Amino acid sequence: QVQLVESGGGLVKDGESLKLSCEASGLTFAYTAMAWFRQAPGKEREFVAAISRNGETTNYADSVKDRFAISRDNAKNTVVLHMNRLKPEDTANYTCAARQYGFPSRRMSEYNNWGQGTQVTVAS
Repeated sequence: QVQLVESGGGLVKDGESLKLSCEASGLTFAYTAMAWFRQAPGKEREFVAAISRNGETTNYADSVKDRFAISRDNAKNTVVLHMNRLKPEDTANYTCAARQYGFPSRRMSEYNNWGQGTQVTVAS
């Protein structure tokens, strides 16, 4: 059974940083593209960042590019999202997603497995 468990969310102030982690189990992590999505209250879920199986290719939403960085540690089955210069509009529930044997994608429909999410709140 595939499990994705996020951690690291919390309440921060405008301009501060936060690190989210997602630990995966029940899958061959080294063959799995990973991504982060987020959903703010009253809004649809949106793509944030994705990373290829070997970590060499990354992809970011324009709204977070140059502020967020995605990375992975295949030895620890973990993907991390470093979020810098956070803004109130980054407030959302952040969820990691896995796409086994696939390439990193911005499309939610291409991910097979999802975590429960972790809340990030940025106060102005």
